Amino acid sequence: MTPHLLPLIASLFLSGFAVAAPAASASAGASAATPAASASAAQSVAVSASSASAAASPASSAVSVSVAVSTDAASAAAGARPSSSGSAPALPQETVPLASDDPNAILWLPDSDIIPTGQRGQLGGTVIGPQNVPIDLQNADLLAPPTTDHGEFMNAKWPFSLSHNRLQTGGWAREQNVNAMPLANSIAGVNMRLEPGAIRELHWHKTSEWTFIVKGQVQITAVNADGQNFIGVVNPGDLWFFPAGMPHSLQATDASPDGAEFILVFPDGAFSEDSTFLLTDWLAHVPKEVIAKNFQASIAAFDHLVDEQLYIFPSTPPPHNEQPPTSPQGKIPDPWTFAWSQVKPTQFSGGTFKAVDSTTFKASTEISAAEVTVEPGAMRFWHPTQDEWSYFISGQGRVTIHAGTSAARTFDYEAGDVGFVPASLGHYVENTGNTTLHYLEIFNSDRVQDVSLSQWLALTPPELVQKHLDLPQDVLDKLTNNFKTKATVIGPQ
Repeated sequence: MTPHLLPLIASLFLSGFAVAAPAASASAGASAATPAASASAAQSVAVSASSASAAASPASSAVSVSVAVSTDAASAAAGARPSSSGSAPALPQETVPLASDDPNAILWLPDSDIIPTGQRGQLGGTVIGPQNVPIDLQNADLLAPPTTDHGEFMNAKWPFSLSHNRLQTGGWAREQNVNAMPLANSIAGVNMRLEPGAIRELHWHKTSEWTFIVKGQVQITAVNADGQNFIGVVNPGDLWFFPAGMPHSLQATDASPDGAEFILVFPDGAFSEDSTFLLTDWLAHVPKEVIAKNFQASIAAFDHLVDEQLYIFPSTPPPHNEQPPTSPQGKIPDPWTFAWSQVKPTQFSGGTFKAVDSTTFKASTEISAAEVTVEPGAMRFWHPTQDEWSYFISGQGRVTIHAGTSAARTFDYEAGDVGFVPASLGHYVENTGNTTLHYLEIFNSDRVQDVSLSQWLALTPPELVQKHLDLPQDVLDKLTNNFKTKATVIGPQ
């Protein structure tokens, strides 16, 4: 070691001891340094170490780092202790920047009379290339996302309007599955329309089927593995459920001159309506002599079997109050229909909520749901415990999905759109329009379960909540006193 480095090293060590000494004496019972004094000492050492480091050779840099670490530790130890006057300890220093006060409101709505731009405040710019204005108007938070969005997250929105429609004589059907929205890998949906009297032919699926009637009336028939049968009529807002493998049929009645439209939900994201098992398709691929043998009839009796599936076809409406054929095995014990429209929803400050699951609709053992209304300016804020598939019936809504690890993405929804949130991801639904937002939350579970953000914090020790959020005392008191019972839909202030 060269002789001219010795004074520099000695100076660095003396500086370190000058800061460490008060901490050592405080631990032995002497008066502790105040945070201000500690910070001043730390700054002095940092400047001294920086100057020395600039003049020293690389070999001396390790000494410089060692002194800086010792100084920080001493400063932290001094700042953590109460002052000698006995007053309350100071709040911890900020460890991360404070959140922005920018409310990040949605910048336009689908009916706004503007040309949307990719700008929010000082960020972004106008669109100077080709632009699909109607799509941009429907997706304000994709073109001009809130600054709270961050990281990558898969698409969580699918409009049925973008699904290919299968047109038949008597109706149509269009679907959403993982081909359309890969994120929704556990639930798929079908939007189906039947003219009055039209039949969705006798069939069955490899997965169970849950259905919500949007408009009109449908008569269903079913037979289970025990030979028990069932006929039921389902009205707007009502449900049916068929377990996997149970053969059934659907037929629109003449209760409405427009027939019926409904949403079918399947607990399998890869489900396709085009891969169901149909009676006509099955028999078209069985030799006629085998069919004749099975029914103990001549081959000529089956001359009118079709060569391909019927799927949806027109017919006369079913008789009112039709009864199933008498079965020696009896009727299905738990009805596969549920009059959900007759269930009174719970009223909250910002809207209504009603749930249905296997506790009320006993046959529905794999799918549960909630029907929610949210008034203008109101919201629902929570995270689910199961995958959630949403169908928007009317109004306009906004959803930010928090996927953990700082990833978040915001989507805008309106009538006819499908949304999906994987299990346990936090999110909210906010009504951004001027009319009531009405939508369904559908879960691949036999129970409806979620965790409310406000109830979670209200039932956590307030001191612990305060250490996280540093709320004004009146807000903390309001949270603690007003939200111990789940406020499912929160009204505007």
